[in-house]
Amino acid sequence: MTSMLSPAQSLPRDAERATLVGRLWQPDIGPVLVAVHEGGLHDLSRVAATASQLLELDDPVGAVREALRDERTQRVASLEQALANSDETRRDAQHPWLLAPCDLQAVKASGVTFIASLLERVIEEQSRGDASKAESIRAALGGVLGDNLAGIVPGSPQAAKVKDVLIAQGAWSQYLEVGIGPDAEIFTKAPVLAAVGTGADVGIHSGSVWNNPEPEVVLAVDSRGRTLGAALGNDVNLRDFEGRSALLLGKAKDNNASCAIGPFIRLFDEHFGIDDVRRITVALRVVGPEGFTLDGASSLSKISRDPLDLVSQAIGPHHAYPDGLMLFLGTMFAPTQDRHGPGQGFTHVVGDRVTISAPELGALHNRVVHADQAPRWTFGIGALMRNLAGRGII
Repeated sequence: MTSMLSPAQSLPRDAERATLVGRLWQPDIGPVLVAVHEGGLHDLSRVAATASQLLELDDPVGAVREALRDERTQRVASLEQALANSDETRRDAQHPWLLAPCDLQAVKASGVTFIASLLERVIEEQSRGDASKAESIRAALGGVLGDNLAGIVPGSPQAAKVKDVLIAQGAWSQYLEVGIGPDAEIFTKAPVLAAVGTGADVGIHSGSVWNNPEPEVVLAVDSRGRTLGAALGNDVNLRDFEGRSALLLGKAKDNNASCAIGPFIRLFDEHFGIDDVRRITVALRVVGPEGFTLDGASSLSKISRDPLDLVSQAIGPHHAYPDGLMLFLGTMFAPTQDRHGPGQGFTHVVGDRVTISAPELGALHNRVVHADQAPRWTFGIGALMRNLAGRGII
C-alpha cells in the first residue's frame, strides 16, 4: 500500500490551491493539527488546539492562510514521508504519520440517501442477512418496484402515494420509510476520536460473512450547523448483521477501526464549496489478495436528499453538538459482483486493499483486517485532554 500513499495519489487534483487540514501523530508529542503547504505539513497549534476548535473560528480558511504566512508556524513533517509512514503494515513508530483529520467532532452518518441503493437495503432485510438468498429476492423486488422510485423526492406527496401502493403490494420496508419518507436516517457511526486515517487498517467483525465498503463524502460541520469542508470516508458495513435486524445497526456499523476518514478535510473557500460537493463522484476500488478486483462509483448528483438537508436533520433545534460533527452522506454503491461463487455477491476478505477517491478530495487508502486484529483504539478524549494540557496548548 505504501506506493499508493504518495502526494500524487492522495491529494486533490488541484491541491496547490486547496485548503487542506488534518492531524499528524508526532512521536513523543502526540496529535498535532496541521495544514498542507508546499510539500510539507505545518503546525497549526498556534491557531487551534484541535480540528474541532479550528472549525469553530469565524473564518477557518483565513486563520489557516494567516498562519501559513507567519514565520513562527513550523513545518513539522514532509508530506511525502508522513503519507508513506501512514501505511500501518510498514509504519516506523519513530516517525510521524497521518491520523483521521477530525478529533472532538461527533461522527454521524446518513443512511439510504440514494434511491439506487435502496433496493439493496430492502434485500438485506428480507434475506435476514443471508447472502445466498439475495439474488432471488432482488429479482422479485425488481418486478414489484421497477422504476417506481426513480425521481421521487423524499417526503413529497408523490412519495406518500408510492408508499400506499407498496404497502398494498406487501413490499413496504423500514428502509423505504427512511429512503422516501420525510425523515432521514441519521445514526452515530463511531465514538469521538475512534475514526482511523489513510493508510490504516479498517476492521470487519470476524463473525460477518457478508459485508462491504461504503465510499462516501463526509461533511465537516461546526456547532452552529455551518458546513465548512469535506473529506472522504469509508462507512464499513456488515450487511448480514444489519439484515438480521435493524436493531443490530450499531453492531453492523461501529466496530474497532470500522470508520475511516481522510486523508484531509478540504475547507470550503473560493475554489471549493457545497456546490462542488453536490457534483462529486466518489470512486471505489477493491483489490483482493487473491487478485479479485472490484470497481464502483457513487455520484452525489444522484443523491435523493440534498447534503444541506441532511445536515439540517442531523443538527438543529433537536440535536446539539458543541464540538461539531462529521457527517457521512451515504452511498449509492452496494456491490453485487460475485466473489466466492454464483449468487454469493460481494464480501470482503482479510487483506483487501480499498481505495476511495474523488478528484476534488484526493484518495483514502486502507487495508481490511478483522476488527479484533486491528490496533486497539486507546487514545480517547481523556488522553487527548491530558496530552494537550501537558503541552500547554489548552
